[in-house]
Amino acid sequence: MRNQKSKKILIYSFLFLSIISLNNKNFLNDNLAQVDKILIKGLDEKNNFSIKKEINKLDLNNLFFIDKAKINMIINSNNLVESFSVFKIYPSSIDITISQTKFLAKLKKDKKDYILGSNGKFIEIKNEIDIPFIYGSFEVKNFFKLKKAIDDTNFNYNDIKNLFSFKSGRWDIETKDGVLILLPKDKIKESLELFLLFLNRNHKKEINKFDLRQHNQVITNG
Repeated sequence: MRNQKSKKILIYSFLFLSIISLNNKNFLNDNLAQVDKILIKGLDEKNNFSIKKEINKLDLNNLFFIDKAKINMIINSNNLVESFSVFKIYPSSIDITISQTKFLAKLKKDKKDYILGSNGKFIEIKNEIDIPFIYGSFEVKNFFKLKKAIDDTNFNYNDIKNLFSFKSGRWDIETKDGVLILLPKDKIKESLELFLLFLNRNHKKEINKFDLRQHNQVITNG
């Protein structure tokens, strides 16, 4: 009798656990199942929609098991993206907030007009934007080296009209006032600080060319 009771208890326990497991599975599949809302903000309407369209192609049947790495890859494929955050909002929403890259300079590449973003990516764009134009081929890392040197001084990057890049890695700056500044390859920050000091002491002089290529020297051409 005891053996029969034990067997019955085991059978009932097994059935009970099976029912719980089935209910849990249905709970995951039905109650926390398909994503019905994707919220994206940060870019313009066209780019937000484009990202949302690609995410909708993923398997969105269950919020728990969505591959976040694939969502990250889709967002990163848009060259306008600087940074972003993705949140799963239970039971059935995805909330994406994007920070757009800053437009730093214009250039021509393969006969097309591009903008270099603060994310280091090239963005094809047709709208006219008041930012410096880069002439000559260059390495992106060298541009950011120049940009950092400028930002570390009181020189106003927004005063720049054109940037000229040379194969040696050296840069020249042309301001919106028509002033040409020849920079050295290295110690750019120190040279710009010397240039600004010279301007402060000789602010009444009209000079349109400054050669800073020699260390600790400012050679002018009025």
